[in-house]
Amino acid sequence: MIKCLAVDDEALSLDLLEDNIKRIPFLHLVQRCRNAYEAMDVLRREQIDLIFLDIQMPGVTGTQFLQSLTYKPVVIFITAFKKYALEGFELDVLDYLVKPVTFERFLRAVNKAADFCTLKKQGLPSAAVQPTNDYFFVNVEYSLVKIAVQEITHMESIRDYMKIYLLKNDKPVITKLAMKSLADKLPPTRFVRVHKSFMVSIDKITFIRKNRVYIGEHVIPVSDFYKEELHRAISHKL
Repeated sequence: MIKCLAVDDEALSLDLLEDNIKRIPFLHLVQRCRNAYEAMDVLRREQIDLIFLDIQMPGVTGTQFLQSLTYKPVVIFITAFKKYALEGFELDVLDYLVKPVTFERFLRAVNKAADFCTLKKQGLPSAAVQPTNDYFFVNVEYSLVKIAVQEITHMESIRDYMKIYLLKNDKPVITKLAMKSLADKLPPTRFVRVHKSFMVSIDKITFIRKNRVYIGEHVIPVSDFYKEELHRAISHKL
């Protein structure tokens, strides 16, 4: 049985959420909470497996509440606003549902949560229950675009935006994201910073000549500051 909380400041949303939860036999709703403070109080008393969490709430928002937790149950965001989706993924929420939520979509999210909770209860190493580095999502013109890590050749930073170059795309994916935020999503053994504005996939490098990295037809500058970092990254391949 998965013990869950429903956290939303709207009574109607809580009613609909409770109805959906009651239709799933392996879910047990411990309590309905109208704000983050009520949820915090429950978490002090109960071991909760799963939280259905609204984002825009008075006082403490859903994201602020989530960031405050030292122990984080599995979290599924349920909100009326698509614009918070990227923030949700950056906080490692398991799924992001936009109201109104169909029962079929709700059930898909719950089944994913059930699999995740099973792994945690089996006591597998933490790496086994963390989201994988196979892909991530970026916000592009009010849509979430899935980026497969193995498809990335290199990335270029232009002010507040990132251009992500992919093997099978003629044009880069452009998203508003800082270089560090993007680097945190990538496995550090497979990507290396070669310039303040460029990061490359080590596996996709065609050759290196002087202060240039060549990836297919792309020529990427290597700054003196990052030259040693590049050499360290490829040294085990020499």
